[in-house]
Amino acid sequence: MGNERARPRGGPPGVIWIADPAVATLAAMDPDFGSLTDRLEGEAGDDPAYRRLLATDDRDELAAVLTAPRMPLWARELAAFRLGTAGDRRAFEALVLLLNHRDPERCVGAAHALTVLGDPRTARAAAALATNELRVAYALVPVRLLTALRAPESVPALVTVLGRRLAPGDPYWRVGVACAEGLGALADPRARPVLEAARPHLRIGPAAATALIRLPATS
Repeated sequence: MGNERARPRGGPPGVIWIADPAVATLAAMDPDFGSLTDRLEGEAGDDPAYRRLLATDDRDELAAVLTAPRMPLWARELAAFRLGTAGDRRAFEALVLLLNHRDPERCVGAAHALTVLGDPRTARAAAALATNELRVAYALVPVRLLTALRAPESVPALVTVLGRRLAPGDPYWRVGVACAEGLGALADPRARPVLEAARPHLRIGPAAATALIRLPATS
């Protein structure tokens, strides 16, 4: 493609070295886009499809990547992110799959795109992922997304997940801390019982105590 050029040797990470003004503007406006493309460029290597997917304005071309067989993960992620941040709901299913990926960077990028997309199904999907005990190792980003969304599903899901993290020997205390922090940010009185139960927990307790301070005072 005539508007492409390779990144200069030693160039800073997160910068998209493409002459296309629209792509350059998007990278400047959205740091998550710059971070994502810098990472995916390394995964794509010399594949010319990377530059094409990065620069195209054709949403149908991007959507086709999500359903085509044998597409590499980096291509699906790039297409889903671009569609999601453009408000195209065809990206929803792919972004939800990425939201619960074992790679935290993919989860964070998917959460950002889902937030921008604003699909009404997002909170329900995030709650399902966060409360799925088979995938609790990857629940941190869905928990944080639920906090950011402030949806009706947020508090019940965070209460459920935090309660499970209080079991003796549970290894996923970081997820519990995120739940406690989220419940404090949401400041919903329904969270008081589980936060009180979390106060004695060695690792989750400090976040729970802080969250309790943020809840409305009881009469």
